[in-house]
Amino acid sequence: MARTRRTFTSEFKAEIVLQLISGEKRLAEICREHKLNAQMVSRWKQDFLQNAANVFEHKNESSADQERIAELEKTLGRKTLELEIAKKASSVLAQLQKKGE
Repeated sequence: MARTRRTFTSEFKAEIVLQLISGEKRLAEICREHKLNAQMVSRWKQDFLQNAANVFEHKNESSADQERIAELEKTLGRKTLELEIAKKASSVLAQLQKKGE
């Protein structure tokens, strides 16, 4: 009978690795409890540790994105105000030209 390959969510993998790193459970205990291969769990741990710094990089990128969005919103507001002033000035000039004719 062919076994189907199991897939694990990133949340599950993180939970397993955190249990391992914190010392809450030993590798053999985790593998027995969840019927996992020790080599696979070790690979998860290695990936987790290699990518741990990326967690903090995303915050910097998102804050940079937020700053850029705020800057663009400010520019859009300024341009909208300028457009309204130009429209008003145009209508005033049109009225003055009608009176002068």
